[in-house]
Amino acid sequence: MQPAHELKAEELYQSCDPAGLSFHTTADLEDPRSTFGQTRALDALEFGVGISHEGYNLYVMGTSGLGKHTTVRKVLEGLAARMPRPSDWCYVNNFRDPHKPRALRLAGGGGIRLQRDMQSLVRDLQASLPAAFEGDEYRTHVQELNDEFKAREEKAFTEVADEAREKHIMLLRTPGGYTLAPIRNDNVLDPKEFSKLSDEEKKEIEQKTEEVRQTLRRTIHQIATWQQEHGRRLEQLNKETAGAVVAHRMADLESRYHDLADVLAYLAEVKADLIDNVDEFRQDQEDTKPSPFEFTQKFTPFNRYYVNVMVDHSADRGTPVVYEDNPTYLNLIGRIEHLAQFGTLLTDFTLIKGGALHRANGGYLILDVDKILVAPFAWDALKRVLRAREVRIQSLEQMLSLVSTISLEPEPIPLDVKVVLIGERLLYYLLNRFDPEFGLLFKVEADFAEDIDRTVDNSLLYARLIASLQRREKLQPMDRGAVARVIEYAARL
Repeated sequence: MQPAHELKAEELYQSCDPAGLSFHTTADLEDPRSTFGQTRALDALEFGVGISHEGYNLYVMGTSGLGKHTTVRKVLEGLAARMPRPSDWCYVNNFRDPHKPRALRLAGGGGIRLQRDMQSLVRDLQASLPAAFEGDEYRTHVQELNDEFKAREEKAFTEVADEAREKHIMLLRTPGGYTLAPIRNDNVLDPKEFSKLSDEEKKEIEQKTEEVRQTLRRTIHQIATWQQEHGRRLEQLNKETAGAVVAHRMADLESRYHDLADVLAYLAEVKADLIDNVDEFRQDQEDTKPSPFEFTQKFTPFNRYYVNVMVDHSADRGTPVVYEDNPTYLNLIGRIEHLAQFGTLLTDFTLIKGGALHRANGGYLILDVDKILVAPFAWDALKRVLRAREVRIQSLEQMLSLVSTISLEPEPIPLDVKVVLIGERLLYYLLNRFDPEFGLLFKVEADFAEDIDRTVDNSLLYARLIASLQRREKLQPMDRGAVARVIEYAARL
């Protein structure tokens, strides 16, 4: 241990000689090419983002005022600009199990195109399908089926009537159906005349009436079978008519997505559902007029053919860099919204909203560690997502069993994201000590230094930093004497 000694006055203050600064004003200086004095932190950042293995997320630590956010954003945006644009993600209806919407993956910008294509398809079919069922060809086929059924029905009843007449029984049509009455000399016997007949004649008439009644029952049963067959043939005609229109309208759509197997499978399900539910397009146009209650129009029979674009990268260049200032559970994971309609909560897949993890998928997500730790359930949700490497949207109410409302279970979306936490050193050491999962998920730390050596080269670099701040804040240029004073003041701080 060196002995203590008295400091002289000139040793208490290290001045900066303006003569050692090789410029006249800060206007002569360029901005520093990299973050000043943070070489180790930058190396750690580049190391962390360059490893794609699981668990190599980053924790950037240091006290406030060191420019951590600015540096991290600058580094990540520089890397992201050179990387390919990530995929879009959409939710579409699951026609087999509607409460479990399916996730579709498309190339960047493909989600919006598919959404617009499906909206255009529905609008087109709303006009073309009713027109097809009002055309002469369809009406002619329907009339032929109706005439055929009517002819078979009339022939059957004629045969029954003929058989009845041979047995002196008349088949009468009444508003309630058919009835049988005995006749004599082509006139129906009234009750008084029937009562005057002998018992043998009454018994014979009753026997013949029962025989005709049995024939009539068999005929009515046969006609019911024919009616079912007629309904099936009419339904088949409707499907063939709708199928021709739908196939024609969707041919271009299918060719446009011929190289995407998942989209083609979805379009095949759409086509089958359109044909099975063609009557919804044939309803009177009065039923489709705007409702005086705007929210009631949110749920229509055509919603199931729409596409909910969760993540749209059509305007992006490179991978996303997302900073979430308010990292709550819902803002990170996403939510399933509901609409109250006449006292009932309703929802469908079009009301699924994505979170920051969806927007950052394929890129980088920046979070303040102190904010996510105080948001209820957010920290555990982030760790669960990083472990599973997929985002599963589940409402807090459902997860905590606070409500019994039937909700959706969207298909989870695979996750490929690099999370960068920014916070104080104390929080890093506390998490590392008390959270066993933290070290497994955040294996890279970047520590921002708070001081640098006072050398001539570093003084020149600091002068360039001052120049960049002066230009950014639109201040007047400073001469080298002023810069020297700022360097002295910063060193003293």
